[in-house]
Amino acid sequence: FQIVSGILNREDVDTIYVCTDSGREGEYIYRLVEQEAHVEGKKRRRVWIDSQTEEEILRGIREAKDLSEYDNLGASAYLRAKEDYLMGINFSRLLTLKYGNSISNFLQTKYSVVSVGRVMTCVLGMVVRREREIRDFVKTPFYRVLSTIDAQGHTFEGEWRAVKGSRYFESYDLYKENGFKERKKAEELIQYLQTPDDESVNVAGIQGQSGLNCRIESIEKKKEKKNPPLLYNLAELQNDCSKRFKISPDETLRIVQELYEKKLVTYPRTDARVLSTAVAKEITRNLNGLSKYPMAAPYMQDILNFGSYKTLAKTRYVNDKQITDHYAIIPTGQGLNALNTVSSTAKGVYDLIVRRFLSIFYPPAVYQKVAIVTKIKEESFFSSFKVLAEEGYLKVAGIPKKKTTQSSAKDSGNGNSENNNNDTNDEAGSDSSDQSLDTGLFEVIKSLKKGAVLQVRALDIKEGETSPPKRYNSGSMILAMENAGQLIEDEELRAQIKGSGIGTSATRAEILKKLVNIKYLALNKKTQVITPTLQGEMIYDVVDHSIRSLLNPELTASWEKGLNYVAEGSITSDEYMRKLDHFITSRTVGVKGLNNQYQLRA
Repeated sequence: FQIVSGILNREDVDTIYVCTDSGREGEYIYRLVEQEAHVEGKKRRRVWIDSQTEEEILRGIREAKDLSEYDNLGASAYLRAKEDYLMGINFSRLLTLKYGNSISNFLQTKYSVVSVGRVMTCVLGMVVRREREIRDFVKTPFYRVLSTIDAQGHTFEGEWRAVKGSRYFESYDLYKENGFKERKKAEELIQYLQTPDDESVNVAGIQGQSGLNCRIESIEKKKEKKNPPLLYNLAELQNDCSKRFKISPDETLRIVQELYEKKLVTYPRTDARVLSTAVAKEITRNLNGLSKYPMAAPYMQDILNFGSYKTLAKTRYVNDKQITDHYAIIPTGQGLNALNTVSSTAKGVYDLIVRRFLSIFYPPAVYQKVAIVTKIKEESFFSSFKVLAEEGYLKVAGIPKKKTTQSSAKDSGNGNSENNNNDTNDEAGSDSSDQSLDTGLFEVIKSLKKGAVLQVRALDIKEGETSPPKRYNSGSMILAMENAGQLIEDEELRAQIKGSGIGTSATRAEILKKLVNIKYLALNKKTQVITPTLQGEMIYDVVDHSIRSLLNPELTASWEKGLNYVAEGSITSDEYMRKLDHFITSRTVGVKGLNNQYQLRA
């Protein structure tokens, strides 16, 4: 500090170029240093850059603005620090004094400190609630009826659904529209379908081995396009790395920070998944640089032929309105020699970023879809097929692996998107109900016509069961934090509710790490699955019965949004502090008036 302070106050220095991290926390660090060093009477210019390449640093110095233009950002940084300190110090002391003895008595420890915070307590709440949902979940069996249909020597499946016209339409015996609550009812349906009547026997003289045939009621053929996904922001990258490399979010941040410092990628702590118009105009620099990267080189000729880089600014991958501080994480095309000095995992992370970047210059992947509805009597059976017709961007990104068919016999116990914490890749184009098929069968399927009669080889009952919501892993937890507690797999929906997250891209990984370090959460290093500890659950119960609002993701996100309003100049620091003072004072007074510290139960 003394060295930096001495340089800042040197008489021969009249202008200071502020080159701390280009973000809220970087702004805060410089202003604290300047405050402590008592710097006065100097011109101060702010260097704001998106990568560490030489031309970007020179541009940052050339276009540096007066530091006063960042005063609102500095004010929001001060408020964030005050808010976290005031909430943490007041509520942690308050709840420790009130409930610490009860917790230590139960855990049989010498003492127990209740550590709470604006963001970390909310995250703890999300994990505990999920764990209790899983614990309380009761599996429900259900029974689906499937037909095995013969088409010119090939077979495919049809799934019965109780649609309008079915004798079971809107029946109380149903579990959803494609299954029964009891096996007996599924057996009754099969028995009914196998009982011949005038219409179903020997239609067009064809009859299956089971004595059954079906008629094609409708056949729909269409092409479906799957666009390349948006570029990586830090949360998306942390989520993908958690799934692919089984590394924690803070490890991903450490790696991508290293890649940034070695000039390989752009600024990592970003929430944006798009590029700015200015960057789009210069994108050929990045592409030219990547032509020297062995993995990327084969795709460069394709990108040159497509010519899409010329019109990139008109695509969904460029949007100035969606960028606050920094654009998405992309490769700079520079510093490739530095790849020899990084770990194999870091090379894998770089490869992921490059593939996602190159994907946006490719056309969409095109799937050929066929949906068939067959009828036995008045009951409908549905079949759907999907094959990749044109690989498009999947040539770079990789064709997603098919999920096991077993997964279709499961049903999520709760329809809420928060619960669907699965490992689907947003690049994936497969639908769980689509049947995998060989080329021969697909040619047969495409040749089928409405009204055709096919043999039904068998009618079978397939038993399934509802499954509980899945536990968060470290990557999905970061996504859930980004989206105020809603784990939304669909990237389009995620983009719509941006700006209402818990914490920031710079702090989320650290918060998760802290909760693991203080033993409120447990992280399985092999699977990256997160579960609460007994102590963590007790802390949750304490907060739930004292300052419940700390567990509310939407409220926590609203505080974060308030800081953004200060940075934008929409509200003043004084307004924000008044609300914060009132919140802390009123909750503290409320807890002091409670008398429930002896009611803790396991």
